[in-house]
Amino acid sequence: MADATAADPSPTFDVTSLGEALVRLSVPAGTRLSNAARLDVHVAGAESNVCAALAGLGRRSAFVTRLPHNPLGDLVVRRLREWGVDPSGIVRADQGRVGTYFVEFAAPPLPIRVTYDRADSACTRFTSGEVDWEWMLDTRALHLTGITPALSPSCRELVGEAADRARERGVQVSFDVNHRAQLWSDHAAAEALRPLLRAADLLLCKRDDAERLFGISGAPERMLDELQDLSGAVHVVMSLGEEGALARSEGRTYHQPAIPVTVVDRIGAGDAFAAGVIDGVLDGDLEAGLATGTALAALALTQHGDVVVTDRAEVDAARHGLSGGVHR
Repeated sequence: MADATAADPSPTFDVTSLGEALVRLSVPAGTRLSNAARLDVHVAGAESNVCAALAGLGRRSAFVTRLPHNPLGDLVVRRLREWGVDPSGIVRADQGRVGTYFVEFAAPPLPIRVTYDRADSACTRFTSGEVDWEWMLDTRALHLTGITPALSPSCRELVGEAADRARERGVQVSFDVNHRAQLWSDHAAAEALRPLLRAADLLLCKRDDAERLFGISGAPERMLDELQDLSGAVHVVMSLGEEGALARSEGRTYHQPAIPVTVVDRIGAGDAFAAGVIDGVLDGDLEAGLATGTALAALALTQHGDVVVTDRAEVDAARHGLSGGVHR
């Protein structure tokens, strides 16, 4: 991923991505979903979250999905445009639905609860023939995740084909394992995702996912080695939660501590982190990407909604400990 422009000297986009866009409905903290009187509405989805965060950093990003022609589909497209993400490649269907999910925030000892209502969404019927491949692969990098393959057999085939086409074209592939246990079993996920890991130039994986799906455990540095052996990726990044993140690239290991933060909304922080890592790798600097990703994740944790709304100046301030206080 160090020289993604070699195949095409002037691609239209820095990053494109393919996946499902969702509408998130959440209740205020301290309210149970079963007693909810109102819901807050946000547009969400791991891949579109990454594209939006990168657009905020000034990167040219585009997102491809399949949406119905209805007001919720229009809402998704409108939000993407507002965030600076090009939605021109989105397929609009005459029938179907937008997937939704519900969030019930809670403080310990209760967990945050996510309830999906995304079965048989328009995106689950997405097929290769509907994708404008030339448009989507006119990019320096393609970002994929392990969520989309869990949605349906056609989505599984679509993600695999996207990775293959990207590699054939010389487009670098970023892949975030991002396991969703509510969508499929650990065994099914591991079997389906192993080939996709081997297509990645940049692999992102949470420590818990490495243990649950691939049986990789032990010291974090050893886990990185095993992930790199399993995938063959040039860059391997493992997020460690409150311990920060660890990365391996070309024989070098990098560690980035987490930034202390007062949490407002946990959902979407991992996607913000992934966006920061991709941003650094696009510049050929994985170490800087870790720092940017950690700052983006911290900023995401302080905002409502899945998408971190920020800019490069704010991220740089967070990276260097210049945030906080009152700015007048």
